[in-house]
Amino acid sequence: MRYLLLMSYAEPAQGDIPEETIQETQEAFGAYGRALEGAGVLVAAEVLTSAASTTTLTLRGGSLDVQDGPFAETKEALAGVFVVDVPDLDAALGWAEKCPGAQFGVMEVRAANTSFVNGGWTASCDL
Repeated sequence: MRYLLLMSYAEPAQGDIPEETIQETQEAFGAYGRALEGAGVLVAAEVLTSAASTTTLTLRGGSLDVQDGPFAETKEALAGVFVVDVPDLDAALGWAEKCPGAQFGVMEVRAANTSFVNGGWTASCDL
């Protein structure tokens, strides 16, 4: 079953984090990604740019509306996503616990209800 491990945390300002800490964090995420890949559970992993670079789009009533910036005003922003294919929620929680992002942010673990794989939609769970 596919699960999304969604990382959210308060975005630091430029210069708030020492370069050494940034490098250590990048190395920790690299090791985490390699561990997911080595276990054969990694489907995809994406680290997002800052929320300030977000563009939102809506198409309601035939009218296109494109705006700069995130839609929601929150203290924490979505920072990245890992998609894993594991047997159950316990396994997904185990991987989320090992994510370096759990040390300074929030990990949301959510099952994929439907996935587009190999040209078609497949139900992943009964929600």
